[in-house]
Order: sequence, then structure tokens, then C-alpha cells
Amino acid sequence: MSVWGDLDLLLDSPSSLTVTSNTKGTVKDKANFKVEEDVSALRKAIEGLGTTEKTLIEVLTQRSNAQRQLIAKAYEKATGRKLIADLEGDTHGDFEDVLVALVTLPGVYDSQEVIRAIKGAGTTESTLTEIFASRSNSQIKALSEAYLAETGKSVVHDLQSEVAGDYGKALLILAEGKRDESTNVDAAKAKADAKAMYEAGEKKWGTDEGKFVDILCHRSVPQLRQTLVEYKNISKKTLQEAIESEMSGDLEDLLVAVVKCVKNVPAYLAERIFKSMKGAGTDESTLTRILVSRSEIDLLDIRAEYKKLFGYTLYSQLEGEVSGSYGDVLKLLCGQDN
Repeated sequence: MSVWGDLDLLLDSPSSLTVTSNTKGTVKDKANFKVEEDVSALRKAIEGLGTTEKTLIEVLTQRSNAQRQLIAKAYEKATGRKLIADLEGDTHGDFEDVLVALVTLPGVYDSQEVIRAIKGAGTTESTLTEIFASRSNSQIKALSEAYLAETGKSVVHDLQSEVAGDYGKALLILAEGKRDESTNVDAAKAKADAKAMYEAGEKKWGTDEGKFVDILCHRSVPQLRQTLVEYKNISKKTLQEAIESEMSGDLEDLLVAVVKCVKNVPAYLAERIFKSMKGAGTDESTLTRILVSRSEIDLLDIRAEYKKLFGYTLYSQLEGEVSGSYGDVLKLLCGQDN
């Protein structure tokens, strides 16, 4: 039984899309945090001959994002220079990217990842799919505000010229960040939605994708969980299996991601991490994005799901895949299983 086929405990399990606590993160506020000490340590590391990467790593991975914001503010006050600019000037490549990500506000970081995905030649749909399927309404709101501040345009406006068809329609609904957030489940509606999707897909010749998009992108997480259970009762297939057999391309990827995130965001992201390290070469940008952006949300759960899915720890996988200062940062963010 795969993690995705098992719906037994689904209705009662917590969801990263609705939980607001950060008890499942690997990075917490540092106790006895002294901002002046951190600033002077960073200055020494950056202003001395050759950059002391070890200090940068220790300070920036062992503080929460809120604490890093205080450090960045105090750093600028003390030096007249922006910490991010100094990090960009003194470090390179993936190491630079991960340090800058750590010092960036979460909503701003998400918005920069979206900008990167739609800028330049071709759009990176997989990044857009991952971000908009796995973020809560409040996270999408923070992303949208940061995007507007950075570009002067709304993210929905810019996406409109980048994505098309049913995939574009679905992504734009998700990017509005208006998924229903009520916790009440309407069982009759779940049955009706399951039936509507069954009749729009498996049961007919040619698929009415719009039906799936409308239901999967608007309904609340608890409501959709009930709908997944009802779907399996009608079809004997899971909704995910139905989507995989009825659709293709970016739309299939997005709707499967939505269904997976409705079930279990950490397991979905664990799979994304696994794929980023599989085969020849590592997709560092995905690895960095997930480990940084989930480090204060649900990275402990991602680690647990990773082990369940693949049989070994995420930490041990990182040890074999990433090296140098960049690897050290990721391993510290991940942390080892006790």
C-alpha cells in the first residue's frame, strides 16, 4: 500500500495547510539570543581576510528567520551595508543562494522563487506547481504582497501571460489564495463532488478537466479529504489514480500535487526532495527552496515521511549528495534523527 493510496487515517490527521504552529520545524528561536554578538561575529567573518564560512553557517542556521531579520537590521545599522549584499559579494553559487534565502523573509523568498520561475526563457512549471499546491492561503497572501512590492504588478497578472489552458486556469485560482478555510465538512457535497468528478473523467469519453479544477482548487482541505474517501467508494480507484490515467502534462502534475498536499504536504515535499537528488546531478534550487522554506514549518514531518517512503534518512541522503559549505548548511537545517 503506497502512502498515497491509504485513506484510512486521512480524515483525522493534521494538515500543514491549516496548522499554524511551528512545532514541527527543525529551526527554532535561539535561546539567549544576543543580536550584537551575532552582528560582530558576522562582521569579523565577512570583513576579515577571506570569509570565515564556518561562522556564517553557525550564526545563520542556528537562528530563526525572525531573529535573522533582527540581525540584518542591526548589521545594516552598524555597517551601513546590507547583510544580503555582503553575503552576495562574499560567497558564491549554491552556498550564496542558501545563505541569502535564510536571511530573506519567507513570503519574500517565495515571491522571488516565483519570479525566478517565470523570468527568462521558458517557465519553470514544476516550481510554480510546488509552491502554489503546498502553500496555505496566508502564505500565498504574503507571497503576493511581496511580489507586488518587488515588481509593481500582481502575481496573478504576471502569471496570466505565462501559463495557459486548464493548467493556467487551475494555477491562477490557487494563486488567488482563496481556498475555502472552513473546517466543517458537508458529507452530501463531498459525495456530489466525487460523483461529478467521476462522471467528468473515468465515466465519460474525453475528460471534462474544468470540473476537477473547480472542485480541487476551491474546496477546503477537510472537505476535499472527505471527497477523496467518497471518490474511492464510487470508483474503486483513488482520485489520484484517476487523474493520472485521465490527464497528462502540467495539468496532471498540478492536480496530483494538489491531491497529495490535501492528503499530506510533508510527504509530497519529501518526494520532491527525493526527485531533486535522483539520477545524474542534483537540482540544488529545489533542495534549497524546500529545506529553507519548511525549516520552521514541517521539516521534522518531511524527515519522517522521507524515511517512511524511501527507507533511509534524509540526512544520510544529503551526506552523499551535497558537499562543502553548501552541504553543511543543508545538513544543519535538516538535522539528524535522534
